[in-house]
Amino acid sequence: MSDLNADTTRARSAAGETRGEDLSPLRGGAEAGRAPVVANRESMVWIPGGDFIMGSNKFYREERPARPASVGGFWIDPRPVTNADFAAFVRATGYLTTSERAPDPAAYPDADPLLLVPGSAVFTKPPGPVGLRDHQAWWAYVPGANWQHPEGPDSNIDDRADHPVVHVSFEDVSAYAAWAGKALPTEAEWEFAARGGLDDATYAWGEEFAPDGQAMANTWQGRFPFENLAEDGYEGTSPAGAFPANPFGLYDMIGNVWEWTATAYDLPRATADKPSCCQSKASVDHAVARVVKGGSHLCAPNYCLRYRPAARQSQSLDTATTHIGFRCVLRSSAPGH
Repeated sequence: MSDLNADTTRARSAAGETRGEDLSPLRGGAEAGRAPVVANRESMVWIPGGDFIMGSNKFYREERPARPASVGGFWIDPRPVTNADFAAFVRATGYLTTSERAPDPAAYPDADPLLLVPGSAVFTKPPGPVGLRDHQAWWAYVPGANWQHPEGPDSNIDDRADHPVVHVSFEDVSAYAAWAGKALPTEAEWEFAARGGLDDATYAWGEEFAPDGQAMANTWQGRFPFENLAEDGYEGTSPAGAFPANPFGLYDMIGNVWEWTATAYDLPRATADKPSCCQSKASVDHAVARVVKGGSHLCAPNYCLRYRPAARQSQSLDTATTHIGFRCVLRSSAPGH
């Protein structure tokens, strides 16, 4: 994942039909929080919290230094929020996602007017090898792309109800979390949960990427971005829970889709001199970026080996793409209390 074309990332839009019964489309997280559901922690996994080593000194510079961290106990969704989950939210609230809204041209004076239409950023596989420094060779702003039409207006999610919802911005996921009576995890909570108690392990399941030849997560096999061998059975997203759970019983913490966290992105001082190959630049204004975690089905060893608990990226708040989703947490009492 890399910074997208400025016009692409800024041309967040909307339009589309009003959803829900007798409800006007909601356009913000605060409004979407009205009449929230009562969070059901019985469907969640209790993470007792504790001390752990956060980050890594072994891979990308934005993960350094490995450092002691601590989190309190919390409940977390065992799977990322799916299309079916998000559809229930939309039906209940009439919410319109960022990718479905008409942007204010005055807010984006430098954007290409042709991109100031409803749409979102879509991964488009090039026909052959391209330079890995030119992300525009595989990312395109596609009018009409949104959570219900992931690849564009001619696509749909009819057979993807159990796949993670994508094309959701930070505002969208915050709105869902508020409605669900939950919250987004902090980066530390997310990483602690992803590690599954295997402190300082490279992957969420240990040190070996594919133990006994078994695919443990939905990642890219082949030469990114033009050759996807789909040896793990999936070329795009996969159903939530299609791969083994980590030791905490959590699915898809690694691969499939990146996941939003509530933590403002910051670049450690030791890494501020030079960005890595596919790392977004740190923002001087933390209001415009949050940390995303876990890697996605587009992560490949030849380009972006980020399907690990320690991996992290910066994502602007208004960005929605085909490979970013989320899950929620609930900070409540432990089981039995």
